[in-house]
Amino acid sequence: FTVGITSFPGNLHLVLVLRPSSLLSSAPSPSSSTDLGFRFSQDDFLLKMPVVMLRSVSDLLRYIDENHLTSDFTAKVEYCQSDWIVLRTSIESFAVTVKEIAQLLQGFGSELSDTELPDEANAIEFLLHSHTHRYRQMKDDIRSVLKEGRLLLSNLETVKASKRDVEEEREIQIDIETVQRLLAQLRDMEEAFDGFFEKHHLKLQQYLQLLRYEISFQEMEEMLEQLSVQEMEIACVGTTVVQTEQLLKDLDTLDKRAQEEMARAQVVILHGHQLAANHHYALALIIQRCNELRHLCDVLTTTIRTKRASLTRARDLLRRLEEALHWCDDGAYLLASQMVDKFQTREGAQEALQYLSCHQERAPSALKTSQDTLSLEFEAILTPQLQVTRCSSIMFHLLFCFVFSCFSLILPVFSHIMKELIATERIYVDELLSVLLGYRAEMEDPSMSYLLPLALRSQEDVLFGNMPEIYQFHSRIFLQDLQGCLETPEMVGACFLHRKEKFQVYERYCQNKPRSDLLWRQCSDSPFFQECQKKLDHKLGLDSYLLKPVQRLAKYQLLLKELLKHCTEERYRCELQEALDAMLELLKSVNDSMHQIAITGYQGDLGQLGRVVMQGGFNVWISHKRAAVRMKELPRFKPMQRHLFLYDHALLFCKRRDEDNHDRMPFYSFKSCLRMSAVGITENVKGDVKKFEIWHSGREVVYIVQASTVEVKVAWLTEIRKILTNQQKLRQGLFLPTLYNIN
Repeated sequence: FTVGITSFPGNLHLVLVLRPSSLLSSAPSPSSSTDLGFRFSQDDFLLKMPVVMLRSVSDLLRYIDENHLTSDFTAKVEYCQSDWIVLRTSIESFAVTVKEIAQLLQGFGSELSDTELPDEANAIEFLLHSHTHRYRQMKDDIRSVLKEGRLLLSNLETVKASKRDVEEEREIQIDIETVQRLLAQLRDMEEAFDGFFEKHHLKLQQYLQLLRYEISFQEMEEMLEQLSVQEMEIACVGTTVVQTEQLLKDLDTLDKRAQEEMARAQVVILHGHQLAANHHYALALIIQRCNELRHLCDVLTTTIRTKRASLTRARDLLRRLEEALHWCDDGAYLLASQMVDKFQTREGAQEALQYLSCHQERAPSALKTSQDTLSLEFEAILTPQLQVTRCSSIMFHLLFCFVFSCFSLILPVFSHIMKELIATERIYVDELLSVLLGYRAEMEDPSMSYLLPLALRSQEDVLFGNMPEIYQFHSRIFLQDLQGCLETPEMVGACFLHRKEKFQVYERYCQNKPRSDLLWRQCSDSPFFQECQKKLDHKLGLDSYLLKPVQRLAKYQLLLKELLKHCTEERYRCELQEALDAMLELLKSVNDSMHQIAITGYQGDLGQLGRVVMQGGFNVWISHKRAAVRMKELPRFKPMQRHLFLYDHALLFCKRRDEDNHDRMPFYSFKSCLRMSAVGITENVKGDVKKFEIWHSGREVVYIVQASTVEVKVAWLTEIRKILTNQQKLRQGLFLPTLYNIN
């Protein structure tokens, strides 16, 4: 018996022991009775509660009211101890079972979360099967426990219905509520477990789908690239009609195979779109793969179509040339067969002339067509092989006219480009002057101050940058240099090279351009600008003229390319090429510096990282090579968009953030910095020719970088290798291997 218990099991406060009747006569001492009682129970009670040994039922009634005792003790409560024990044991057993089920579910959930994902489809299928089997077993266990609980609840309700005492009904009701609460907990656990496993099963299925799709993509990509290589091996022009027709047959065979493979590629693309439509977690990667396949198909289709057109035109030209060759052979035979003595008489000469006239009338279309028309029609396919074919006579005539016309055009075209350069330079100088006088000077004019907003006052250097310096250079120096080349346009390359350092004024102008644009956007609606534009009679606003220096810089390289295209002397070609390279390098430097000043969040001094070697956007994945891929790491299959800045001493990873207004320069949020002294590279990544690895601190962290094109990848690897090689040379003569390899 216990005193102080409200519900079983509870805290034991007092133990009452009623001695059996057979032991009452022995009358042991109280201490020995206590020892006897503890001999069987000390493991349960741990000697932490008092025990009272009772000699008779009358002693028991001093502690417990007779209305609370059963008939076994000659009291009034009807009670069956065995039924009570069975009922309590069932409730406690059910509670323990529910707890064990909860622990099993938790353990199974943790096991699923930490599952290492293999790279083979068969292994993933095995995981799916085994996890599903385990899940069904767990569901069967839950259903069994639910059935047990419902049976127990039914029994309790039956017992409650048989009770007549209010107190007993209340106790049974407490037990019923306990079982109901346990059943509710079990149903909640089952619902949560179902939801968790459904998500886990979906992710595992999607991972398997992604693996299979990657395999299909790689196979398809490899096949399309092989077809592209085979297409490139087919020549664009044959040297004979027979050879050209064979090339066309080879191209048709390749085209037929390409159509079959591209049909398969469309199936892969369609499958990718289906995965994307089903909300696959690697949506961005799948769409990228679809776009890559579509691009490969478009490129292959275009190249085959272009090559077929080229071969068809070449066959047409060769046929016409062979026809002309036969005509020339016949004409040569006709001339050779004329007897010289016939020309001594008028009749003989007229007869010979009639023969020649008839032959002239039968001249093929290749000779009747004007040389300009023929040259324009077949210019794209006139290769050296066609220029040395066996139809030497007619080819000599046609090509001589064509080459002569080309050479006769070279000097006028060159002079025309030079005149255009000088004319546009004058216009450019005049526009700069009009802006400086019509806007900048007006900002300093007291009579216009009433129209000038406060935000613009004393902001001339911000709005116009170093435009006065650019104007001085062009009006006083460069325009005169160009005018001096009018009679000798081939010297213009040296002119650009001589003033190469002066063009650095554009870099400062472009670096200030974002500040200028911001100020313009704040004040563009000012009446001051409207009044100035009206006075100047400009059709365009000031912002268009502030863009002129940037546009002019780009225009120079286009004009230099045209001059280089029409220059024939090697010496001047070299100078023009150097000038073009210098302008392209300046454009790159200006572009890089404008991007660099938009970096935010970097705590150090960017100037200490050295010069900006390259910058550009990439897809980036971060991989910890020493850790296995787990379910919780699946999101890293989606690449991060990062803008990389390569310096002499460091590599910066930033995130590009574009403003809502498309006219504004983007800015770059700094993410991480890798010191080049601890950087290594792996040039080739299996499965993607546009990917390479940048690893740090002994491959502890690996950045998988995907360029937009193979050419961009090669350019970046070249510059990184240069930096790593230079660092190795500077290591005080110690032999330390460069951290890059080729896989």
